[in-house]
Amino acid sequence: MEIFFVKALQLILALSILVLVHEFGHYLFARIFKVRVEKFYLFFDWKFSLFKWKPKKSDTEYGIGWVPLGGYCKISGMIDESMDTEQMKKPAEAWEFRSKPAWKRFLIIVGGVLFNLILALFLYAMTLFTWGEDYVDMHKMENGFVFSEKAKEIGFKDGDMIVKIDGEETHELYFNENKVFDNIRATGLFRDLCEAKTVTVLRDGKEEVIAMPAWLNLMNINKPTNFISIRTLPVVSGFDSTIVTAKNAGIEINDRIVSINGKEIHSWSDIKPTLNMLQQENNATIEIEVERNNEILSLQVAADSTYTLGIIGHSNNYPVEHISYSFFESLPAGVGYAMDALRGYVGDFKYVFTSEGSKNVGMFGSIGSMFPSVWDWHKFWLMTAFLSIVLAFMNILPIPALDGGHAVFIIYEMITGKQPSVKFMERAQVVGLVIMLGLFILATYNDLMKFVF
Repeated sequence: MEIFFVKALQLILALSILVLVHEFGHYLFARIFKVRVEKFYLFFDWKFSLFKWKPKKSDTEYGIGWVPLGGYCKISGMIDESMDTEQMKKPAEAWEFRSKPAWKRFLIIVGGVLFNLILALFLYAMTLFTWGEDYVDMHKMENGFVFSEKAKEIGFKDGDMIVKIDGEETHELYFNENKVFDNIRATGLFRDLCEAKTVTVLRDGKEEVIAMPAWLNLMNINKPTNFISIRTLPVVSGFDSTIVTAKNAGIEINDRIVSINGKEIHSWSDIKPTLNMLQQENNATIEIEVERNNEILSLQVAADSTYTLGIIGHSNNYPVEHISYSFFESLPAGVGYAMDALRGYVGDFKYVFTSEGSKNVGMFGSIGSMFPSVWDWHKFWLMTAFLSIVLAFMNILPIPALDGGHAVFIIYEMITGKQPSVKFMERAQVVGLVIMLGLFILATYNDLMKFVF
């Protein structure tokens, strides 16, 4: 239950920041162009609000609603989700949205998206400035990678070092602060593999070119680690407290496993298959050679019924390079990070229209599960930045009721010189709301299927 509340609190805080920044983008441009803003709300105030305040000599009411599904900025003379059509029946006033030139209305509409992008750039830059980045030089990963059965069908083999993608050399493999291969930068390697025509690997000292199939994508693999993972060195980093087999036999932390019953062990991934083979042969004794202080020691382990040793390895034991950024260095680096995130999300969006991809459309449950189970400001700000990218992209889609839909109609007006009729805009708004409601229902259903049933 504690984990649930930690994730929920992070989700609420992140969404509150994103909504306020988004609506402030609309608000700021409206005020710059002297358009009246009637309401500025965090969350929706259907029937009543939790808090509201209207300063003296101000036309704007500020408040907090009770329905935590976003927020809104009610701009005079504009058909939006409030569906205030009565105002549109009156003669246009100079301070209304509809009275302004098309280019001003366009900037007011895209102001929210623009501010979400600026927020993402700023957050990525500041996380890089504060925490920097960790990476491993892939050309120094002499043990290469471990590949799934699907990857092996394509032509990869355990131990392959990826040196080129479509002829371009690869170097940095990025990690998160726990040295885990699961962040946007690291996922970028897998995305590059999916989109590549050829991948060049170093195998037994020779380069081999592998032709990549068209069927490979993020949806049919789901996670990069289901396709490729780091082939770590077989060095003991700890012990399972419930299994004392190896510890009792004299194995120590930092021992490197050299062989098991005469079979050479090159990586951590070799250990389990070897033990499974010994279990099938009913070997009563497991002979393990370890390297310790440049000496080879032979140890004997009495096999139990599970044939497990109770040793724990590193998720990565290659030299990790750390990049620190000055404030001014972090700004272009943050732009690059944001562009990676945007490029990846836009590239993945096409899978939403597939049967498998539609199952991954999620609402608050799915979004909340992406946050860490313990409060971590580094992860929180990275996730908030990513969600800001997502919010910007989703809002600029050309769907009526979204900012992108309004922007399309204004662009149409700029090109043709004709403004869509009020009746058309009202109907388009209804269509857009129906589409959004359908997506909301689909996302909520997917969350229920994942987290309840």
